[in-house]
Amino acid sequence: MKLDPFYLIVDSAAWVRRLVPLGVKLVQLRIKDMDEVPLREEIREAREICARHQCQLIVNDYWHIAIEEACDFVHLGQEDLADADLDAIRAHGLKLGVSTHDDAELDTALAAKPDYVALGPVYPTILKKMKWAPQGVQKIATWKARVGDLPLVAIGGLRPERLPGVFANGADSAAVVTDITLNPNPEARTREWLAATAKWR
Repeated sequence: MKLDPFYLIVDSAAWVRRLVPLGVKLVQLRIKDMDEVPLREEIREAREICARHQCQLIVNDYWHIAIEEACDFVHLGQEDLADADLDAIRAHGLKLGVSTHDDAELDTALAAKPDYVALGPVYPTILKKMKWAPQGVQKIATWKARVGDLPLVAIGGLRPERLPGVFANGADSAAVVTDITLNPNPEARTREWLAATAKWR
C-alpha cells in the first residue's frame, strides 16, 4: 500500500470541506470528546466530501462507528488499539494505522498487522503534551529499518522545510496538524505543503 506523502489531520468536517478541495488526497478526522450523534454527522460529511474529491479519509479512534458508517480506514493510538476488536475491523475490510512512540509500542503495533505505522513526535510539537522527547529524523531511519515495506508516517512539529530530511530518512508520509490549522492562512499553507510534497508522490 502507498500513502500520499502529505497527510493532513483535522478535527472537524468543516476543515475537511475547507481544505480537501485544494488537492489533499489523505486526511485524518481526529475528533475528541463529542457525543455520538454529532460525531456520526461529522464522519458522514467528511466521508462524502472525501469521496467527491478522491481523497482517502482515515477516522481516528472510533473504529466501531467507522464500520457502521461504511468508512474504510481507521487510525488507533496505543490505548485504543488495546481495546479495539481487530478481528471486526479486518472482517469489515478496514485498513488500520497505528501510533507509536517507542520500541515497545512498535512491537505492539506490528503484532496488530497494521497497514501503516506512525512515529512521533519527530520534532517538538504543541498539539498535545507528550511524555516522549522529540525523536529526531534519525529515529525515522531506525523505524523504517524495522517496518520494512510497511508505510511509515512521521508526525510532530513538521514544516515544509523539514520534509527533505524526513523523507530522506525513510518516511513515506508526513503528517501535519497545527502548522496548517493554526496558520493565519490555512489554504495558502496547505498549497505550500502540496507543492513541497509533490516530488515524493
